[in-house]
Amino acid sequence: MFDLIAFDADDTLWHNEDLYRDARAQFDALIAPYGPPSGVEDIIHATEMANLPFFGFGVNSFILSLIEAAVAITGGRVEGAAIGRLIEVAKGMISADIRLMDEVEDTLAALAADYPLLLITKGDLLHQQDKVARSGLGRYFSGVEVVSDKTAATYADILRRRGVAPARFLMVGNSLRSDIVPVAELGGQAVYVPIENTWVYDHVPVPDGLPGVVHQVTRLGEVVGLVRGNQ
Repeated sequence: MFDLIAFDADDTLWHNEDLYRDARAQFDALIAPYGPPSGVEDIIHATEMANLPFFGFGVNSFILSLIEAAVAITGGRVEGAAIGRLIEVAKGMISADIRLMDEVEDTLAALAADYPLLLITKGDLLHQQDKVARSGLGRYFSGVEVVSDKTAATYADILRRRGVAPARFLMVGNSLRSDIVPVAELGGQAVYVPIENTWVYDHVPVPDGLPGVVHQVTRLGEVVGLVRGNQ
């Protein structure tokens, strides 16, 4: 049924969002001495969205947005030591241990025995390549695609280069915006594996009438049965 199965990386194969939440907690502590902040969440979100066209996705973009937000929230009073601490937070995020999600190894091993697997992720190139290497999961994949964004056009280009028809492609991931809707728009199949505390940016509705098929599972291990049921 499928000529190619692809997986998202962050928060699909390994934990990632918890690092961002910990960084946000440290940010809140750093700006607390400047007085009760007003509308912090809105300011940070707006700053991140405005910066995506300039810095893309990943830790570097996130920390630059926090620095910019700190300047805005404190009226420019934020001290250099606080900025320096945020840079150290970024380094800690980049060097953090890789914690695999449950059932990852078993799922990849089972599917790699019968299908070519591809890893498709967005974010900082060096960071993503390093995470793949340190995760030990690279051996399951025939290739790794680190892209600037995951849109229908991005997937169409990947499939064209690999000679795979969208109808014979399956994407597995935790982001409706990045992993699910664009693939279904092309006529492919996608498996949504939700997690707690997904980034608000990734929450989008699934439109009716998409040419592809959207599945949902409660845990990653269910993907194996779903794929075998579509053979």
